[in-house]
Amino acid sequence: MTKYRIENDSMGEVKVPENAFYAAQTQRAKENFPISTLRFDRAFIQALGYVKQACALVNQELGLLPEEVANYIVKASQMVIDGEVDEHFVLDVFQTGSGTSTNMNANEVIANRANYLAGQDGADVRIHPNDHVNFGQSSNDIFPTTLRVSALLAIRLQLIPALNYLQKAFHQKGAEYADVVKTGRTHLMDAMPLTIAQQFGGYERQLDLGVERLESSLERLRELPQGGTAIGTGINTHPEFGRRFADKVSELTGENFVEAIDHFEAQATVDAPVETSGQLKTIAVSIMKIANDLRWMNSGPNSGLGEVQLKALQPGSSIMPGKVNPVIEESVAMVCAQVIGNDTTIMIGGQSGNFELNVMLPVVSYNLNQSIVLLANAARNFADQSVSGLIVKKEHIADKIGKNPILVTALNPVIGYDLAAKIAKTAFAENRPLKEVALEMTDLSEEELDKALDPFKMTRGGFTE
Repeated sequence: MTKYRIENDSMGEVKVPENAFYAAQTQRAKENFPISTLRFDRAFIQALGYVKQACALVNQELGLLPEEVANYIVKASQMVIDGEVDEHFVLDVFQTGSGTSTNMNANEVIANRANYLAGQDGADVRIHPNDHVNFGQSSNDIFPTTLRVSALLAIRLQLIPALNYLQKAFHQKGAEYADVVKTGRTHLMDAMPLTIAQQFGGYERQLDLGVERLESSLERLRELPQGGTAIGTGINTHPEFGRRFADKVSELTGENFVEAIDHFEAQATVDAPVETSGQLKTIAVSIMKIANDLRWMNSGPNSGLGEVQLKALQPGSSIMPGKVNPVIEESVAMVCAQVIGNDTTIMIGGQSGNFELNVMLPVVSYNLNQSIVLLANAARNFADQSVSGLIVKKEHIADKIGKNPILVTALNPVIGYDLAAKIAKTAFAENRPLKEVALEMTDLSEEELDKALDPFKMTRGGFTE
């Protein structure tokens, strides 16, 4: 049977599991919100540790916390940063909209560990979760600050490197098959030719722009609400606290953060996280398009496009022997769908601020971090398990491209659109090579047609004749 201890808060006594590092307020929230199995991720808990550590250091520097108290809070906060106490962050994402419960979870865990460390040292000090760990703070500035710090760190350390990694994989594969000319497609129908390098270069640019969009949104995400306390006025904290805190958390994380230009905006809204989520959604749309293109190009192998061969990673059917499916692309597409759905939740969360506080902070933070981590993991897996190992089927592509009647487009400037259309329709109807039909229906020589109908020249734009 679970053993309990008795903890007290302003509402009275509460039974708390004997070995739990949290106390009464966390236990009340745990009992009040048995909604889901969703908990805050490592990135968020780590960021919360950085935030609490920075607060303690700044308050000590300002002479508002005794040095010995601040030192033990800093040490305990480091345990949060390092993931040593993650199992004691037990609260459901679906809780009070300000995140007060999770702020108190952190305050109680840090106070518990700080007191434990002080006891080991024989120090005559008692650290209180509210009076010391939460000094000069409110959940109303702590939580949105942690939201921004955790998201920015995850984007900078995980997502942007992963997108660059995927971009590099497409660049290398495009260079490997730079001389391969394939049939382009619009409306899923044959169109003018392009090279594999050109097609994959388009994917590279999508990913480059995704990183640019993220970098732009991070400029707003860097503004931290910390220092506004309850509603943005900064009641019960030092006037310099916000600026000094931003400097300190920058020092601790290695990223550049600044104090919010307007604390009322920063606490009443989650506009910056909403913007960031919108950029994540755009990246998800880009990657889903890329993944679906590869699925089409891999389709077959005999009755589809069959332009590329993706790595065979696992059996594709429990009933059809030998079937292999584009499982990585399917996984990537599902991740993208999740990110797009998360953005809808974040958008609704952003609309749910009332006056001086947004009241969907936990779900906004959870979904934002989930989108960042999912995209980062999916991008790396896409690069490693699919793009880097795909094979372009040169012979199959070469056999098809000469029969593409749309190549007649290159003759438009010489013979006119109407005659070119007749040639294309005849070649298609009679299943004959375009050049053969053009020889019969125009006065152009074989040499002239070879020059005008060279698919590789068509990929360079301009006129081929």
